[in-house]
Amino acid sequence: MENAAGAPRMRVLVYSDKAHVRDQVRAAIGRRPAADVPKVELVECATSAAVLKRLDDGGADVCVFDGEAAPTGGMGLCRQAKDEIYRCPPVLVLIGRRDDGWLAAWSRADAVVSHPIDPVALAESLAGLMRSRADGLAAR
Repeated sequence: MENAAGAPRMRVLVYSDKAHVRDQVRAAIGRRPAADVPKVELVECATSAAVLKRLDDGGADVCVFDGEAAPTGGMGLCRQAKDEIYRCPPVLVLIGRRDDGWLAAWSRADAVVSHPIDPVALAESLAGLMRSRADGLAAR
């Protein structure tokens, strides 16, 4: 959770098959989503297989999954990751409509933000997950 210079960092895995969605997430997060959380190191994945490999290797502290991704949607991928990955990191799912919140609950997402992406809402939600993750890692 530190970079080569010893400064704390958190790896944020961003999954979407659409480059413009990954760009929007990157822009919303910036270098750090809040002043009280570590800087982020973004890891971008365009396929579910790449996400699962990265998670299996321990390559993420927090995740952002696009619920509208295809062919594997972020909600199904979230559920799969929660079932298959030991100590799966917290996952924020981007949903297509606010009414899809029940699907996000089924997926066991830790947080939800709806499209179109509100940069403030995304940064706040992600910062909350980063705080929780840091507290959980410190407790271990």
